[in-house]
Amino acid sequence: MRNKILIVDDVDINREILRSILEDEYTILEAENGKQALEIVDQEAKDMAAIMLDLVMPEMDGTQVLEELNRREVIGKVPVLVISGDHTVEVQKKCFELGISDFIAKPFNNAIIKQRVKNTAEFFDYKLKLEDKVAEQTNVLRKAYRTLQIQAEYLQKKNQQIIEMLGTVVEYRSTESGEHIQRVKGYTRILAEAVMEDYPEYELTKEKIDIIESVSVLHDIGKIAIPDRILLKPGRLTAEEFEYMKSHTIRGCELLDSIKEDWNDDTMKYAYEICRHHHERYDGKGYPDGLVGDEIPICAQLVSVADVYDALVNERCYKDAFSKEDAYRMIITGECGVFSPKLMESFRKVRPAFEKLANKSFRK
Repeated sequence: MRNKILIVDDVDINREILRSILEDEYTILEAENGKQALEIVDQEAKDMAAIMLDLVMPEMDGTQVLEELNRREVIGKVPVLVISGDHTVEVQKKCFELGISDFIAKPFNNAIIKQRVKNTAEFFDYKLKLEDKVAEQTNVLRKAYRTLQIQAEYLQKKNQQIIEMLGTVVEYRSTESGEHIQRVKGYTRILAEAVMEDYPEYELTKEKIDIIESVSVLHDIGKIAIPDRILLKPGRLTAEEFEYMKSHTIRGCELLDSIKEDWNDDTMKYAYEICRHHHERYDGKGYPDGLVGDEIPICAQLVSVADVYDALVNERCYKDAFSKEDAYRMIITGECGVFSPKLMESFRKVRPAFEKLANKSFRK
């Protein structure tokens, strides 16, 4: 408990009067000038309930003491009450600007000054205790936040491990999927960064693009549930076989649902939307839900363009590879299904980057 009052006044009788008023409740410290007062403050500040300060003193006046107390960061930790015969508005304004808690004009009433000192000291004591409590709670919250950060980082790492594991399953399941999923990741990032710059309304960010690129490897995860006789069939599929092949979008989502407890919300959201909707088309003629326009999540639209482009420029068991020029033309003209006009504008800009990536080998 702070129980010391420092009285700073060069007049002995003034200090004696204040001591007689306050000594029943406080331990009184005295200084007859500003320099002496600062020496006492350096030693006793932590136990001071208040400082009673006169303004007119030799060597160092009250205003200079206040300036020095501010420099030493005492104001704010110990309340200062100025007691002065000069109580003009200008003087009081200057003192309050320097951080005092109260200004008491001379001559003063003993009972009133005792109560004002008591009120100021108690208020300041409560304020400091409250600040300590807030600091303590803030520290607790910081520790809790750091714990949540560590948990989030662990979950993100676990998510990435799951994604890589599932991507590897797809890679081994299908003869072309190994390099395909790596190229799709690259095309998706290239196009996403262009769309982010061209169309802010999609609210893409670097953080979102990182997640979309990462989970794009799962767009065909549902194919692990497709029988080899359909998945690896050379030549065209029958109508019945094609309907079964289309079910890989739903089957992939069912697989993701079975592990959703291990994923953070954003990763699961983008993975699910890409897996289910990367075969939707802007005119509503895609599958499985026949979504139209921007009903199709932007992440799925991005991966859709990347997936189609890579399928066109590479040989598959059922087709030869198209040239990059033909692939570009077929996508722009809607020969492979209609894509968003906005995405097509960005696709035109990044055509060279797509073609450069198409020539890259991901074989280890």
